[in-house]
Amino acid sequence: MKLIHETGWADPPSTAEQHLSGDIDCDIVVIGGGGGGMSAALRLAEKGVDVVLLEGQTLGWGASSRNAGYITNSIAADPEMLGLMLKPERLRNLYQFAENAVHFATDAISHHGIDCGYQQEGIVMAAVTKGQLRHARRNAKVMADAGSSAKFVEGREAGLPEGFLGGVREGVGGTLNPGEFTLGLRAATIASGVRVYEHTPALDLTDTCGEVRVKTASGRVRARKALLTTNAYSADLSSAPRNLATPVWTSLVETEPVAPERLDDIGWTSRAPMVTLHMILESYRVTPRGTIVFGTRRLQTGRNPLPHRTPAPNVADDLVRGFRERFPSLRDIKPQKAWGGWIGMSSTWLPVVGEASDNVLYSLACNGHGFAQAQYVGHLLADRISSAPLHEDLAAIWHGRKGFSPSLVGGAMLHAAWLADRASDRLATLTK
Repeated sequence: MKLIHETGWADPPSTAEQHLSGDIDCDIVVIGGGGGGMSAALRLAEKGVDVVLLEGQTLGWGASSRNAGYITNSIAADPEMLGLMLKPERLRNLYQFAENAVHFATDAISHHGIDCGYQQEGIVMAAVTKGQLRHARRNAKVMADAGSSAKFVEGREAGLPEGFLGGVREGVGGTLNPGEFTLGLRAATIASGVRVYEHTPALDLTDTCGEVRVKTASGRVRARKALLTTNAYSADLSSAPRNLATPVWTSLVETEPVAPERLDDIGWTSRAPMVTLHMILESYRVTPRGTIVFGTRRLQTGRNPLPHRTPAPNVADDLVRGFRERFPSLRDIKPQKAWGGWIGMSSTWLPVVGEASDNVLYSLACNGHGFAQAQYVGHLLADRISSAPLHEDLAAIWHGRKGFSPSLVGGAMLHAAWLADRASDRLATLTK
């Protein structure tokens, strides 16, 4: 199995946009060219705003092109736990936001004509133990009460593979190739008239006297306002809210192609993409190229500045071990390559947006589940920074200028969660 530095979904752009050299002025500067940053810049360009987009690598280089490619209305927390912690109206607003984000992302594919293999097939939060199945029933009830289109399904009825007992099928969304999607969104952004500067990381940002100034290695941007869409890299800027994001490394593995009849033989007739209900989820999906991509399961934290790295060999091996446990009939299928990326986890475990200062708004909407949500929030923040009223979906995750407590997400906690998941798996095997 080859451990690679880049995303395994698509080749990088053949050419990069110019880096910033010298001093420039604009109306609004967007810092961070992932899905959220590109979406914000596109919206501002549509509104006729003079916008500059700064990206430390090439647009879409980070988590946007490295994730599992799920367009989901899940929120980065357990539904049952959310039901206990939040008021019903707050929960309904969150699921409405998440579902609208799915519709926004799928509309963006059509609007920009992006060929990214999108398949509208819904996603199943799947149970692999009887305990998880009971949990899935409770989650389905909480989500239904909150207005979500998700519903409980039995494994056979839903065409899930052997060993997957059932779960919660989301009524919207599906999967795509995130590498191809971000390349398409990058092309649309460049063609829109946004002034894009790649290989231009922001080193410092100040907001004084009604003016924002961004320092880079070889130039400066002076703007009226700024948007921070820097995800896991937020702590690289001292002006970002303290404790906004905890960087977490997540890994994916892709197998060699699998014959369709073998998937039928194990009962995976629906080809539905799945995430398990472990404390740290496992994801499994079939790709349009006939392979299986699986990942997460074991996470690692990092400190800014974040290194450009490959998955750790022991983590990749553990992912393969998990695949073979879930799909014993496919034990002969060989893993081909593994890659990963940094995501930013908020201390609230929920997507958040707010104000870093008078003229600077920030977003942390990915949170491990929010490939679609990051884009939707970028679009809504572009409207907000252009003086539009606060959209109700933005209000659902608005944090204002409140601070963030230190995150509980740490290396020891993540390792303990992984150990608990393996103990749960072992217990389920012994009690079958």
